[in-house]
Amino acid sequence: MKPRQFRWLALTLWATAFASISDGIEDDVARLIRQAGNANSDEARLASLKQLQQLPNLDGRLRADLDKLVAEADRYAHDKNLNYFGRHFRKSLDYDFGIAPDSPLQPMVSFYRGRMLTWLTLESGGLWNNRNKRREMLDKARQCFERTVAAFPENRVAAMYLGRPIAAPKRYDAPPNAPAWAAAQREAMERLADIIEWWIDHRMREDGQYGGGWGDDCEMWRWWVPALIGFDDPKITRAQARFSNALLGLPHMQKGYSTILTDVEHSAEDSSDAMTPMMHLDPDNPVWRDRALRLAELMETLWTGRNERGLMQFKSTYFTADRVDPTPQRACDTTYHPRAMQPALLYWQRTGDARLTRLFSAWMDTWVDAAARAERGKPAGVLPSAIHWPDGRVGGLGPDWWDPQNHGEHTLYQFPSALSLMTHTLLLTWHMTGNTNYLAPIRSMAALRLKHQRGQLRSSSAPGDDAWCAARINLSSVLAKHKFLTDSPEFDALLGAEGGPLAGAPNPKTRAQLAKALQETADALAVNFEGYTSEVRYTDRVLRFPTLFGENGMFEKAIPSIRKPNIELLYSAATGDPGDALYFPLNAVRWLTPPRELAALVTASRPDHFAAELFHFGKTARAMSAELYLLRRGEYRFDLVAPQTGRTLASGTFVMKGPRARINFDLPPRTLCQLSVRGSAG
Repeated sequence: MKPRQFRWLALTLWATAFASISDGIEDDVARLIRQAGNANSDEARLASLKQLQQLPNLDGRLRADLDKLVAEADRYAHDKNLNYFGRHFRKSLDYDFGIAPDSPLQPMVSFYRGRMLTWLTLESGGLWNNRNKRREMLDKARQCFERTVAAFPENRVAAMYLGRPIAAPKRYDAPPNAPAWAAAQREAMERLADIIEWWIDHRMREDGQYGGGWGDDCEMWRWWVPALIGFDDPKITRAQARFSNALLGLPHMQKGYSTILTDVEHSAEDSSDAMTPMMHLDPDNPVWRDRALRLAELMETLWTGRNERGLMQFKSTYFTADRVDPTPQRACDTTYHPRAMQPALLYWQRTGDARLTRLFSAWMDTWVDAAARAERGKPAGVLPSAIHWPDGRVGGLGPDWWDPQNHGEHTLYQFPSALSLMTHTLLLTWHMTGNTNYLAPIRSMAALRLKHQRGQLRSSSAPGDDAWCAARINLSSVLAKHKFLTDSPEFDALLGAEGGPLAGAPNPKTRAQLAKALQETADALAVNFEGYTSEVRYTDRVLRFPTLFGENGMFEKAIPSIRKPNIELLYSAATGDPGDALYFPLNAVRWLTPPRELAALVTASRPDHFAAELFHFGKTARAMSAELYLLRRGEYRFDLVAPQTGRTLASGTFVMKGPRARINFDLPPRTLCQLSVRGSAG
């Protein structure tokens, strides 16, 4: 008998046993157990279990088990910490509910246990990134859900974990004249906004938290970006401001950076993930400027020094607002360190502050030097994931250059680690200084990656060699930003091989590809709403649910119909930024209107020219504004035209005096419009 056949036979026998147990229980008891097990919300399940508790003359064993399950179900539904079970699970990889193995409540126990197993696996890099451990955990979880569904076939949420999608009840229909890209983008953006608003309405607490703890909750804005930065929804903006101010008001943040000692990937989150979104939302507020400059002060006076090669680097992976951990094992600068400086890097990008130019240039000189060296088996031209202090050699104290072993969960800092953070910082430094030395690591790694894509490298025989590195490098975002800034064909071959940016390209082929990609994101968000909302237990993993159905996920083989949403594409299409928003953002516009009933596609962004297509799905005219960011200073004219009729709907002039300017216009209903902004010389 095949393993899968055996498993289903076992489940059938188990369900039969459950039915016989139920037959021996009073009708009301059996009915309420079925009602609770088939419930599709934790509150409804808990209500049925509490109703069951009120029945007289319950069997003593059943009552004892029921009391335990009610307590656990109540905690799962109402504990302030959504992942309260994580610490217990990490010790034993299980959670004991204390309920008898033959209890008719066991299928519900399996449901809770399966969810815990699943979300812990999604959260933990040590579990998810280890193929065997991931398989062990998700096999256990899948078996739990199979037991639940066998006993309670109407439990749609349990079935969702087994790859049976739940369709969203809302529909977002488009009029026949809406372009395909617009209909898809509008649906995807509205569904994303639905998820964001669910979290605000159902999880945000009085102190501003969402239930995952400050360190995970602060990452929420990263997937809010299309709606948060691309548009201006007062409810979403207020929620972010409330959270950021609450986090930065905590005692451990009073000195401008965390006073809790941990590694930089985690210690930097509280400051960077609170400050950076607010520097987009409230850019003229001196509070955010001063907080960003405080980070630069700490970097200059406490966190960094000159190594034995005479180059400036961070002294440790572990530091606080007060001290730097001198432990040799932890004494590494890493590709994650730009996270600590993220708000200051954004301030530098916007202002060109001379002090920051000197500071960040000196730091990037160190990384250019390290990339150029062939050392400890590292190929020349490849950025390491770490540079040791004070000797300045690549890697850490571990035997391999690509594994610095500077953190308990060492896979976090293994090459390529946070390579994208460092390459974007290098590109920004080139952009701010004009010094092409800062492009050298990007160029050498792009050449290596292109050889890999063309099959010109031998198969990797050992971790750390050129073929091994090339297979792990991802430069698509940073190369797209370089293309955006220069219009140079230098990296076109690699961008083409990697599937370069789709947003903004007006030719029919790429427009069709864009519409298809946007529709795939809309489809991804049109199912399993619960998997993005009420089922989530770790708030830094809100959009992670679809990854369960990739290869070696809940099943060994992928379920291709369950896709991951492309949030970066939504952001890029609406703002014109060819890459992500977190480091060196190049968003050309923010539409000062909520992300509802509207599609916006930036088709051109140059220092003296901006263009976009807009489609308003509402039934009446829409008054709105656009804030423009990347135009050089000077005089401009804007025109809003309906291309089907050639009629000019709005026009005006403005002067770009600083880093941003605003234009206002009325958008007609259900009409494709083209917005064009050109300099007076254009």
